[in-house]
Amino acid sequence: MPLDPSRTVAELRELRELTGDENGAQRVAWTDTWERARDWLREKVDGTGAEEEVDAAGNQWFTLRGASDRALLIGGHIDSVPNGGWLDGCLNVMAGVEVLRRIAGDGEPPLTVRLVNWADEEGARFGRSLFGSSAAAGSMADQDELRAKVDAAGVALPDALSAHGVDLDRALEARAQVESAAAYLELHIEQGPVLESIDLPLGVVLGTFGVERQLVTFRGQAAHAGSTPMDRRRDALAGAAKLELEIREIARRTGGGAVCTMGGVVTKPGIVTSVVETAECLLDQRHLDAATLASMLGEAKRASERFAREESIDVEWERIWSIEPILFDETLIALADEAIREVAGQSHRLPSGPLHDAAEIARAGIPTVMIFVQSLRGLSHTKLEDTKPEQLELSVQALDLLTSKVLGSALPQ
Repeated sequence: MPLDPSRTVAELRELRELTGDENGAQRVAWTDTWERARDWLREKVDGTGAEEEVDAAGNQWFTLRGASDRALLIGGHIDSVPNGGWLDGCLNVMAGVEVLRRIAGDGEPPLTVRLVNWADEEGARFGRSLFGSSAAAGSMADQDELRAKVDAAGVALPDALSAHGVDLDRALEARAQVESAAAYLELHIEQGPVLESIDLPLGVVLGTFGVERQLVTFRGQAAHAGSTPMDRRRDALAGAAKLELEIREIARRTGGGAVCTMGGVVTKPGIVTSVVETAECLLDQRHLDAATLASMLGEAKRASERFAREESIDVEWERIWSIEPILFDETLIALADEAIREVAGQSHRLPSGPLHDAAEIARAGIPTVMIFVQSLRGLSHTKLEDTKPEQLELSVQALDLLTSKVLGSALPQ
């Protein structure tokens, strides 16, 4: 069957109608709508000869047998955030379906080709991103924490998984699925403004940013808002406010794509008639270089201590989560560059700020690369998320050409 990129765009629109509403995509993992999408995907793959399997972590695999048991993996995720966009994750999957159709029509491939729909990339319901891919990569080391997670309705994560046929205690058995993997390819919308700003449709991803996520707590003294003079206050929020402004300067000074975000501040007692006693801040810092990321963290800590002294308050830091920068495979980056230039005339290399399943697979030692397609206005995780149809079609062509290059290269067979 010849490649038909326009069919991918039509199927993405069909999925949007099936699993979205006026607010956007509603394919949150471990829900009925998510299962409806997986059933729909199963129907789309039917006819290619690919065999379906759902592994111990809930990942959905479609395997087209080749001359070798060594496998080329093409991956994505069909789950979304609540009120999400129509392309995030599912473009990867549906472009992979179209490539699988083309390969199946050409006869037996030299390597086995496997399309994977990773389970719960977003972590939208329980706050644990990259669930299925981390289980397959063998990097899921937070089983005890996962058992304690509950959603907004009070449903425990293990119970939600069980309702969809997944036993948390067996999730790491998914590791067997990637033991024969020779390479992993992933196509994704950029979710940022870089490609649009330079008027290019496609780019090659160098790797994913490392992340440092911290809880920063400033502690002062509650006092009456009316009777406490300004120069006698120990206002915890003042320290948090100064840190929020300083992290922007840290990112600016660092450069190289550095980003710092204070994503939440909770104050106590949290009433207008009291000086703030405690301010808990969530800080997220990202960079592609590990040493630079560590330096950014050190700068933020030293600044917070300076602000604490200035405001006569205390400050404490607690690491919530971190992941090292993940660099993708240089050989695959070169092949992706070639593929993009052949279909679009020009390529661009850029890092990824958001995390992706590809990062977990690369951590497992599997050669990995991603292709980005332009996002209009740089928007994602919103119903406003969009990409021009002609660029979506180019991205399918690029993924297909990259797949052909990889299958024809000297990968272990």
